[in-house]
Amino acid sequence: MSTSTSATGQSTSSATAPRRLQWRIVDIVVASIVAVACAVIFAVWNVGYEAPSTVFGAILPGLGALVNGPWLIAGVLGGLIIRKPGAALYTELVAATISALIGNVWGPLTIVSGLVQGLGAELVFALFLYAAFRVPVALLAGAAAGVACAINDLVLWYAGADALFSTVYIASSTLSGAVIAGIGGWAITRGLAATGALNRFAAGQATAKRV
Repeated sequence: MSTSTSATGQSTSSATAPRRLQWRIVDIVVASIVAVACAVIFAVWNVGYEAPSTVFGAILPGLGALVNGPWLIAGVLGGLIIRKPGAALYTELVAATISALIGNVWGPLTIVSGLVQGLGAELVFALFLYAAFRVPVALLAGAAAGVACAINDLVLWYAGADALFSTVYIASSTLSGAVIAGIGGWAITRGLAATGALNRFAAGQATAKRV
């Protein structure tokens, strides 16, 4: 009798795990809405970044990457809210694609940046098997997106940059990603969950349990 019960429990558990990671229609809809909202942030920051970037760059070459964080938040938000494989990549890529379609100085290469940055965040969520979404994981996802962003920029826009610039640029982008996209994304997710907007998601249910 106990053996049968144990087998049934294991079967139920193994069947539940794949379902937990399967995308629903609501997941696609909400991830797309998040991407559109982030694309608006991108559009504003595509212009707003110039002044602070110039100031930081004047202090130390490469320090301008401290402004990269707002462009990285879509992937972190998508991963934290949807909590399914591909969510971070999808959200960041869609937001970047919309940004490119709206128009900016980087053109179609914005989509390449979105792909790379989304992959950076996605790899962290995958590393934790899409089962951990607390502050440290969000911070790491943002930092990874920042590293990916910096490497992509150094290849596309700063080829031939010296070691000092490259090192400072990567470090600055990583810090910006960790703080703005990582911790900022986690705070936004918690705020949305507190309003009840995420009740149909694990992110909202987890917050409700804590309360």
